[in-house]
Amino acid sequence: MRLWKYQQEKRSKLIEAGLNRWEIGEIASRIGQLYFGQYMRTSEARFLVEAYVFYEAILSRSYFEGSNSSSKAFGKKDLGVRFKELRFYARFLLVSLILNRTEMVQLLAERFKALVDDCKANYRETNFKEWRLVVQEIVRFMKVDTAFMNVRPLRYSTLFDSHPSSLPYVARFHAKRVLKFQDALLTSYHRNEVKFAELTLDTYRMLQCLEWEPSGSFYQKRAVESKENGTFIDHSGASAASGVIDMNLAADMTDPTLPPNPRKAVIYRPSVTHLIAVMATICEELPLDSIMLVYLSASGKAGRNNVTQVYNSGGSHKSSKNKVPLPAQNNSMPESCINNKGESSGYYDQYLWFGPRGNGGLSNLYPGDIIPFTRRPLFLIIDSDNSHAFKALHGAERGETAALFLSPLRPAFKKPADADFMQNGSQFTFFLTTPLSAFCQLVGFSPSDTEAEVYNDAESILSAAFSEWEVILCTSTSLDLVWAQVISDPFLRRLILRFIFCRAVLSFFCPPEDSEQYLPICLPLLPISVSPDSEVVQSAVHRLAKHLSVSDFFHFVDT
Repeated sequence: MRLWKYQQEKRSKLIEAGLNRWEIGEIASRIGQLYFGQYMRTSEARFLVEAYVFYEAILSRSYFEGSNSSSKAFGKKDLGVRFKELRFYARFLLVSLILNRTEMVQLLAERFKALVDDCKANYRETNFKEWRLVVQEIVRFMKVDTAFMNVRPLRYSTLFDSHPSSLPYVARFHAKRVLKFQDALLTSYHRNEVKFAELTLDTYRMLQCLEWEPSGSFYQKRAVESKENGTFIDHSGASAASGVIDMNLAADMTDPTLPPNPRKAVIYRPSVTHLIAVMATICEELPLDSIMLVYLSASGKAGRNNVTQVYNSGGSHKSSKNKVPLPAQNNSMPESCINNKGESSGYYDQYLWFGPRGNGGLSNLYPGDIIPFTRRPLFLIIDSDNSHAFKALHGAERGETAALFLSPLRPAFKKPADADFMQNGSQFTFFLTTPLSAFCQLVGFSPSDTEAEVYNDAESILSAAFSEWEVILCTSTSLDLVWAQVISDPFLRRLILRFIFCRAVLSFFCPPEDSEQYLPICLPLLPISVSPDSEVVQSAVHRLAKHLSVSDFFHFVDT
């Protein structure tokens, strides 16, 4: 920032001495990247907004425009500058995606694709394959995400997610112990899944789901317009000619009345040793009376046969066992890991697979690998076709009973062709982050297929149901302590309500004889009063289905 201030004060002299506009843009781009890195470390929204402010200024002032190779004043030596410009667009796209600046994402994607095409045409001896892949990634990401974009924010919004009628019950609820949610670990890897850079669609949705939406800002998006000649119009309030970036804009886009966001470690395609190291670091720094949320989304099947063979030979099995503290005597397995027949209870029989590596043991995460972290309060969400293997954790904890959300083994869809969740993201994660959109996808239509008023009324039906379920949970005498000690946290409470909704919808959607593989599981069990069989839950799903005229897709019990 001192460097930026210096070049602002000495701009005219620096330009006389040969400073290029693209060099000013490069400084601003690096500052924006530093802010973004700080956001990823702290989850503080102001850092993300600061990054956006710098990137938007670069675009509006066309700092890289002079590097266009179409100008003969710039020759082959300009290639390095073009790579800097490509990196700028990729970074700005990521920031705009996370901030939900839809119009800006669309504008940047068009500019980015045009720039890659121009580079291919003017630097034929240079391979731009990797940049073409980045273009394909953002196009694919936008195609999936825009179907349900602008319906409502994924972040926790006081306008949508606070239910006035149940608020007094939540405020009066007092458990013997209340846990604070301040830290989360999010990771997802599936072959060919939708992603941009190292942010997959599932982690993108979960990342936003665990943040606050600045009050009212969702409805105050600033327009992005283009002149006839394609020049970007600056709406930041700062003069493009002045070179001064409007630092007050960041304050205008943040809400000081909101609590801080939970810190989130987002990692893509980790080795299991890396994943465990990050979990261990978070656990070590976790304050007393706090809980860690861990979201793991991955396939339960290895993508290569040789990985499975390594596991079957016992190599990876042995290395994974060593990660769990074992009793000193005889180095034998704890008694809780062995059933009456002397066999393993399943801690190391099945796993999550985080991508191809030289040794299967570096890619396979077993339920037993999680056990050491149950010394601290843990909220674990497993989204996988092998999620039920992690039921083995319940009762095997080393100090704190873990809260477990386990996805269905198979997604349920109206059309079999829609069952490829790698093209649309996980259905279970979709329900946890945007429940009404997930409901619409389940029955085969998007919000654009219905009138805005009809969709808004559907939101009201769901909101009323969540409010009613909140009251039931906060007044229940059978609510397990594991859920009682986190129900006061708005993020975790919202996840619990959405899980109840997801489980109920899928239980009525799928044929009863196939329900086990299509239903999610929570451990410990939630009260029967919010089970799919309860009248209050079934009636809410029935009202929603009837309102959207999709009741025929569901198997409701006549009452």
